[in-house]
Amino acid sequence: MKFILQHKLAIAGLFAGAIGGYLYYHFVGCYSGTCRITSNPLNSTLYGAMMGGLLLSMFRKEAETQPPRATEEEQP
Repeated sequence: MKFILQHKLAIAGLFAGAIGGYLYYHFVGCYSGTCRITSNPLNSTLYGAMMGGLLLSMFRKEAETQPPRATEEEQP
């Protein structure tokens, strides 16, 4: 459960990308069969999921760290 909470943006990106990939196949697609990604719904869906997950994982917040402590020279 902790994993899901930490990576909720990436997981949302996976789902949104998968839906977007399938919709791209359905409405645009490649009917000649020469396009590796868009001629097959599975390939298009998986590619969209991967791109969506990567895109939204860029916005993950890093864990906050404590500020560095002042040294003896910096203290008044």
